[in-house]
Amino acid sequence: MRRIGIITTVVVLLTAACAKPAQEHLSDYVSTLVGTLSEPAYSTGNTYPAVAMPWGMNFWTPVTAERENDGWAYQYDKRRITGFKQTHQPSPWINDYGAFSILPFTGDDAGGSFFSHNSEEARPYYYKVYLADYDITVEITPTERAAVMRITFPESEHSCIKVNPFQGGKVSCDGEWTRGYSVQNHGGVPEGFRNWFVIKADAPVQKQFTTAHGQVVTLYLASSFISAEQAQLNLDEVLDRPFEEVRNSAQARWDEVLGRIRVSGGTLGQKRTFYSCLYRSTLFPRKFYEIGPDGQPVHYSPYNGKVEPGYLYTDTGFWDTFRALFPLLNLVYPDVNAEIQAGLANIARENGFLPEWASPGHRDCMIGNNSAAVVADAAVQGITSREDLEVLYKALVHATENVHPTVSSSGRKGHEYYNSLGYIPYNVGINESVARTLEYSYDDWCIAQIARLLERPQEEVDLYLSRSHNWRNVFDAESRLMRGRNADGSFQEPFSPYKWGDAYTEGNAWHYTWSVFHDVPGLIAQMGGENEFVQMLDSVFKVPPVYDDSYYGYRIHEISEMQTADMGNYAHGNQPSQHMLYLYGWTSQLAKGQQHIREVMDRLYSATPDGYCGDEDNGQTSAWYIFSALGFYPVCPASGQYIIGTPLFPEAQVTLSGGKTLKISASGPGPVYSTVKLNGRTVRDNTLDISAVKQGGTLRFR
Repeated sequence: MRRIGIITTVVVLLTAACAKPAQEHLSDYVSTLVGTLSEPAYSTGNTYPAVAMPWGMNFWTPVTAERENDGWAYQYDKRRITGFKQTHQPSPWINDYGAFSILPFTGDDAGGSFFSHNSEEARPYYYKVYLADYDITVEITPTERAAVMRITFPESEHSCIKVNPFQGGKVSCDGEWTRGYSVQNHGGVPEGFRNWFVIKADAPVQKQFTTAHGQVVTLYLASSFISAEQAQLNLDEVLDRPFEEVRNSAQARWDEVLGRIRVSGGTLGQKRTFYSCLYRSTLFPRKFYEIGPDGQPVHYSPYNGKVEPGYLYTDTGFWDTFRALFPLLNLVYPDVNAEIQAGLANIARENGFLPEWASPGHRDCMIGNNSAAVVADAAVQGITSREDLEVLYKALVHATENVHPTVSSSGRKGHEYYNSLGYIPYNVGINESVARTLEYSYDDWCIAQIARLLERPQEEVDLYLSRSHNWRNVFDAESRLMRGRNADGSFQEPFSPYKWGDAYTEGNAWHYTWSVFHDVPGLIAQMGGENEFVQMLDSVFKVPPVYDDSYYGYRIHEISEMQTADMGNYAHGNQPSQHMLYLYGWTSQLAKGQQHIREVMDRLYSATPDGYCGDEDNGQTSAWYIFSALGFYPVCPASGQYIIGTPLFPEAQVTLSGGKTLKISASGPGPVYSTVKLNGRTVRDNTLDISAVKQGGTLRFR
């Protein structure tokens, strides 16, 4: 028997070798389960397996949660599926809105079914699972604003399909048609908000019916934030189309989007990790606009409660995504960000403020005025129209002296102190004062870049440039760290660089000291020069992962993730630390940064359910990996520069706008590359000019 087995294997391998190579589908490298082995106390991504189109308006996900409003809708270690939900959730901490769910079942038990990951297939364009308790197989495939669900039933006289609009919603069934709406939300919407949905089935929905073994019921599903009539119009994306046709179309779209970057060499695991990260980088922000009867974009505005013309995107927190996600869009998908910027201008027209955390409207979450960075980076790369940029600039300037009347995270909390003293005092009752000061300082620098583009008066440019130096007011020369400062000018006492929160946001002084994206040479000078600067950077990785959680009263999950990363006090799982490794590029010690960058890519990312080292956060943590694997990173969005790192793959090719391509090659295993050339010219000062990169050509690391 052993001999026969060996011969059979040889025959199979020879046959496969002679066969025509199958077409490579980059989407099949993606696992949508990456990051789903998470819980509130410890995040390995805090993701869910989104079945969606790139930047699609609606996502679908299996649900393992027992409670309707549980932000942790799908957790990999759970054993029961309780429904399949149309979701708009950007983060479990933000939670969902406009959701409804569907559960096919048999008998009287509509509480969910046991399932196994062995019978689960989770792709960006397709999800399939076997519900063991019901002997039912469910498959889902998406379009932009609709989806098709195929349900294979057993022989049963008591087959049912439950449609749940959640608390406050409504659903009605009329033969093959089911219509309803969801009012579920956790903020960010005005009175009267609804998500209208329509379901067309080839069997009665929500009523008991009889099925034969293997009988298939197909559901065509769509929704709209505008009206029931618009939901019906959106249903045309899928109505009466074969399931396979919709699935193949969705896969082709994902292959196209993922195919804008092609990597070669490396291991299968590295390739799967890369494309799983690229998938996460192209989900958010999602489309919130729809296509009206006249074929033009139109949207329900969560900012004024009206239906307005034009584009709108939502579900992103700029505190996270300004750092790498939006720069990635500007490099690889500038046409998408052009729509996003047009949508931001529409938001400014509709309420005067830009969001800092949008889901779908203003949400009271995080700090900073980081919409300035998102707008400025697109502006300096020529992506935003002049008309929209004028509107956006007006909104940004307005935010420097105002706070949104109901959401303190939009606008600038503490602007009165910041604009008069040059910092937000530690002792005036405004939390996270150092973090706010640092972020406002960088945001002012971004506003100055826009003012220059718009040829505003020089005194206006100079005002924001002068405020961009305010970071110096919270730098303590004695400790060489950023430190809370009181209204009388004295620094806070007692001071511990290990204390999380308090003067900082989800971090400590070791993390926030480096948040001077726009003036790294100035920070080096304040620390006493290059040697001292490098010594302080080195110290982040040398000090033990000790912490002080007294501000919170408990250990927040970001602390646990820093500890288990085993990199000292470096906390890659949270955004304030993620650019730090590239700061070595301003010194003669680039190799140290390259070694740390490679370590993070190798150890803290994988294409597994625990594949992240903290919250994935709407593409930001993934976009860090994409840039880093290519070999450069946007430390300072709106500067027009990338900082050199260490490429992961021997070969990569990026398709740019206008049909241009950037080919990246790396000779040797790395991680240290001492010579870098763009189109034959040696790269100086470890910086790449973005405008030159976007012209295409060849980038060589040796």
